[in-house]
Amino acid sequence: MKKMSFKVLYIVLAGICFALLLNCGTSNKSLSITENEKEVFNHIEEDTVSIASDKIEYEIIIIEPGFNTWLNSIAKPEGYYSQEYMENRNYIMVLEWNQRVIQPMRYNPNLYELQIDYDQHIDYGYEVNYKLYNYFIYFQRKYNQRLGPFIPRI
Repeated sequence: MKKMSFKVLYIVLAGICFALLLNCGTSNKSLSITENEKEVFNHIEEDTVSIASDKIEYEIIIIEPGFNTWLNSIAKPEGYYSQEYMENRNYIMVLEWNQRVIQPMRYNPNLYELQIDYDQHIDYGYEVNYKLYNYFIYFQRKYNQRLGPFIPRI
């Protein structure tokens, strides 16, 4: 009786592992990028966006061709996401970003150059969180990266 139960357990575990492997393979779907977005990604003109908050003396400067155009024409408008939603997502993506910065042999150091100092206990305000969140979405879509468990959708 014991030998039979181990065989059944083995078959059940093998089935579960197979199902998990199948699901893992299908979650890596490519993003749907529109022609409009492709045009913006191909911008070569330098585009600088400053993310700042006078209230807490915080500033991020993003020098990324096409980002400002993408932010103003393709990204969801201000007010679409709540500040809390963006703060939670930004915190996760900043952690992953910073991990990649300190691993230049594993991740492209041309993509991940500098760490981002982001403290989840500081209220950076809506605008800072909005621009940072949208930069992460832009970056992930343009360079086909994933900075967390979420698909970077618009």
